[in-house]
Amino acid sequence: MDDRFDRRELLLHLGDMLEALNCLARTSKPTAPVAHLMQEEDSLQRFGFLRALAPKMTVAEFTQRVASAFFLWPRELLEAELNRDALASSVQHNLFDGNPDGWKAYVSHVERTVAWFGAGLPGMKADPLAEPPHDAAKDATPVDAPAAAALPAKSDAAIEKKGWPWPEPRSTS
Repeated sequence: MDDRFDRRELLLHLGDMLEALNCLARTSKPTAPVAHLMQEEDSLQRFGFLRALAPKMTVAEFTQRVASAFFLWPRELLEAELNRDALASSVQHNLFDGNPDGWKAYVSHVERTVAWFGAGLPGMKADPLAEPPHDAAKDATPVDAPAAAALPAKSDAAIEKKGWPWPEPRSTS
């Protein structure tokens, strides 16, 4: 399967996530809710995916959750066989645990460029202590601590690497 364009889009999304994290860190307000800062900071307006976050998620919590959700992405995106479930489930479990409506909104955002993102993952249950989630920029609900992502086991077998980012083998004749 030729998925080099999907890999590129996911790398660009990872870059956007890190840029949003950087903009939030520059506000020097770790206890402020991201939703509140989105209303105040023009630099955050281009990151539509931030609206999918739980409304009371603070900058400090977002920082921790983003690190947990995306630390696997560079390695996974360079593997010969793309593990779609690992990429999506790490984000689902670490950034949207207890926020199924936020997860759906986030998946819709990413699906604009990567059609398969989040497809086939089991549904999420809402946090029973949380109020019904709404647009993070408008409402506020509590969020539980992130759960560890359940990632599929890796095989130790060598995988032949073909295509992006590895060049096609050239003929030596």
